[in-house]
Amino acid sequence: MSKTIALVANSTWNIYNFRQPLIKQLKAAGFRVLVIAPVDEYIHYLNDSYFTRHIPLRFLAAQRKNPLWDLLLLWELFRIYRRERPALILHFTIKPNIFGSLAARLAGIPSVATVTGLGYSFIHKGLLAHLARALYRLAFRQVTKAAFHNSEDRQLFLAGGLVQEAQSLVIPGSGVNTNHFRPLPQPHNDKFIFLFIGRLLYDKGIREFVAAARQLRRLAPRAECWVVGQLNAENPSAVSQQELLQWLEEHHIRYFGATHDVRPFLKQADALVLPSYREGLPRAILEAMSMGKPIITTDVPGCQETVEEGRNGFLVPAQDGLALAEAMVRLYQLDNESLQAMGDYSREKVLREFDEKLIVAAYLKLCREILEGRSEGKPVHGGVIG
Repeated sequence: MSKTIALVANSTWNIYNFRQPLIKQLKAAGFRVLVIAPVDEYIHYLNDSYFTRHIPLRFLAAQRKNPLWDLLLLWELFRIYRRERPALILHFTIKPNIFGSLAARLAGIPSVATVTGLGYSFIHKGLLAHLARALYRLAFRQVTKAAFHNSEDRQLFLAGGLVQEAQSLVIPGSGVNTNHFRPLPQPHNDKFIFLFIGRLLYDKGIREFVAAARQLRRLAPRAECWVVGQLNAENPSAVSQQELLQWLEEHHIRYFGATHDVRPFLKQADALVLPSYREGLPRAILEAMSMGKPIITTDVPGCQETVEEGRNGFLVPAQDGLALAEAMVRLYQLDNESLQAMGDYSREKVLREFDEKLIVAAYLKLCREILEGRSEGKPVHGGVIG
């Protein structure tokens, strides 16, 4: 009888965009797959995901601050885990990592938490940050394994006593489909397009991107600065509609809203710019690299892993619009041969380090090690597995 592996995330959108390759490989390896996530319009992923069950979550609301909802989520997950008895649970995103890990421990089921990024509460200091650290420390006390998208986040958790070294490892991102995101001929025009892809959050560096765009109007007359991404009013770091309207009225950027397919924009772009304050491992950068684009990003955890200075782009300090503008002008002034070499190296680097096949293989190996260790009577909470 095949074993069941459960995947838990904060949205069906997350499953659709990031977890489908893993689901397919788990099923190909003979596992049954159970997905536990709130239902949204991306539930259509089930159309192409045979033999996958989906259990909706009622009490997972990412932006709710009422602790009663978190307790209800913990109880809901515990009841699901006790009823379904999966052999292993894979948690993704913050609340599943915390409350799912606690529920799995209470249910006596091994689990893996994947820290895809630290989020608003870690970037901004204060009571919320202290609370988040306390919850992680409690949840990860006996988690089977904690996977981090970059080594800096892992070291931060280790230094803070939030996780033990033997419990933790680095799996670099969610990976990118390098066939789906492949280099395409760029349309011929006289514009030089800098593209920002991401939610319109100050933490993503959108304000610095706009500030740099103002400078480029004078320093790089052929340059255009494009923005693709959604407003996210519920996030504490969200750009207000009023400020976005002001930016558009100034004509420093062109805003295209959200999209289900970023490839047409990446095809036209000369470079991707993401001046984020901190990331897990940004998917937008990996997709741009896979399509052979130079990258300008910040010298912060999660972003600095993607760029080798001068080889496939430039790194700049976070929250520094002037330094960002200088790097964009520097890229703008390169000849076509140098730009092509940078784009080619981006493609080589993503194939070597971030291809989704490598990431999925790492998760599959981890799942097998945990399940084989459990069947041999080895400890599944804490310590080294396998």
